[in-house]
Amino acid sequence: MKPSLLIAGAGYLGSEIANLATNYQITTSTKSGGNGHEACDLSSPKQVSDLAEKIPHPEVIVHCASSGRGGAEAYHAVFVKGAQNLLRTFPNSHLILTSSTSVYHQTDGSGVDETSPTSPIRETSQLLLEAEKLVLKADGTVARLAGLYGPGRSVVLRKFLDGSAVIEESGQRILNQIHVKDAALATLHLAHHKISGIFNITDDHPISQLKCYQELADYFDKPLPLTGEKNTSRKRAWTHKRVLNHKIRETGWNPIFPRYFDALDSLTSAPQP
Repeated sequence: MKPSLLIAGAGYLGSEIANLATNYQITTSTKSGGNGHEACDLSSPKQVSDLAEKIPHPEVIVHCASSGRGGAEAYHAVFVKGAQNLLRTFPNSHLILTSSTSVYHQTDGSGVDETSPTSPIRETSQLLLEAEKLVLKADGTVARLAGLYGPGRSVVLRKFLDGSAVIEESGQRILNQIHVKDAALATLHLAHHKISGIFNITDDHPISQLKCYQELADYFDKPLPLTGEKNTSRKRAWTHKRVLNHKIRETGWNPIFPRYFDALDSLTSAPQP
């Protein structure tokens, strides 16, 4: 019999994980339910307890619910309270939390790995760290994801094509990205091996903003975006660092798309919202 996997949050990443998790008996949950998903507000102890009564006991849980673009209150509810409730209700399940590389605050272009300092200025990233600590204390796994992209979703490509892209100052700020399929397969790799600890999930070739737009300009035979000031109002704060993925690669995972441009042909065939 296939082991049971609970995917708490069936958004862009969670749906991809569900599509690829053929070796598991899958249960997916969303806050509102419907479309084959169980309804569960992760911030509610009762709803998480009710969910446990309805589903097979999960061997592994992937907590990849979204904050719904909310602020600190939403982050605390979804990530901190959500992790607390899942750990309390399913103490024998291995919990994987999909966090973010936004917890790295570096602005000097340096390489960062899982041992690098994390002192983010945004409260949302601080709350992610709080949720991470809960999961790690329970011998769970934290997957720090770089910027997700894939068919129908690429912020860099959308901004370039709609003319809203801006090269910030000299364009040297590093973009760290991961294809949604690679992110899903990395998560399932960690689930299969139940590897505890923190892992950066990013591709092999972080790229400068200028280099990225130069390659897009060449690909589409379009002019480079205009140069402007750096965007210090970004939701996850302005950072400039090169996120390294050596640790998860050493466990046997390899990305299908080592570079953003390895996936560009497939991205251009899907409309960007």
